[in-house]
Amino acid sequence: MADSQQPDLDEIEGWLLAVADGRETRDSADRWAHRWVTDDELCWGDVEWWALNLLYGIDLRPEPEAGFLHDDDQVWQWLTELQARRAGQGYDE
Repeated sequence: MADSQQPDLDEIEGWLLAVADGRETRDSADRWAHRWVTDDELCWGDVEWWALNLLYGIDLRPEPEAGFLHDDDQVWQWLTELQARRAGQGYDE
């Protein structure tokens, strides 16, 4: 997944799917999203910003030895919600 241009919603969704199905770690997704969330020069649509912020922090744990704050089922629910938001805002072509 590219890291040179501002990602579009397809790339953001791709990262969320990659975490959900185990192709990317939560840590790598968080680090990738951090690069974009903290760049104040970029302008985001509402859906892109919402989805990007799900990835930024996806590796959080309530305690060092605890499971993730948001479990795998929650990640799949986010993916489903992202797809519904895309459909509701005319992103699907």
